[in-house]
Amino acid sequence: MVRIQREDFDAGAEIARLRAGDARIGAVASFVGVARDRNDGSLVSAMMLEHYPGMTEKAIEAIVERARSRWPVFEVLVIHRIGELRPLEQIVLVVAAAAHRGDAFAACEFVMDYLKTEAPFWKKESTPDGDRWVDARESDEAARGRWERAG
Repeated sequence: MVRIQREDFDAGAEIARLRAGDARIGAVASFVGVARDRNDGSLVSAMMLEHYPGMTEKAIEAIVERARSRWPVFEVLVIHRIGELRPLEQIVLVVAAAAHRGDAFAACEFVMDYLKTEAPFWKKESTPDGDRWVDARESDEAARGRWERAG
């Protein structure tokens, strides 16, 4: 399940809905990304997230399918917000449900690492020196690369 939306989400409610009535699920791993007030040494008052409707969902669905092909997960949920976000606001929720924690943790981390580098989002930060576009970090590329080396 992939949702791109402007409105905030309730992580607890989303997790409860994902696992409702499924007794096969023994583990749920989740990640919530939150907007910070600093990046690269500068104060950030807001971040604007833009996407290409249709293309973004397909790209994220492909990432989720790759995770599902690597680990025996029952469900994977990705909710990613767009629009203007302020520090402390939630940006993204990734949830993976599996029979065992190792599979849930790995799938959740894999999806997040690929989201940071392959999902077509454009991020612009508002700083005291003006607006600036944000590129993927080398550390994000390295995190994704370890999954490629792992097979």
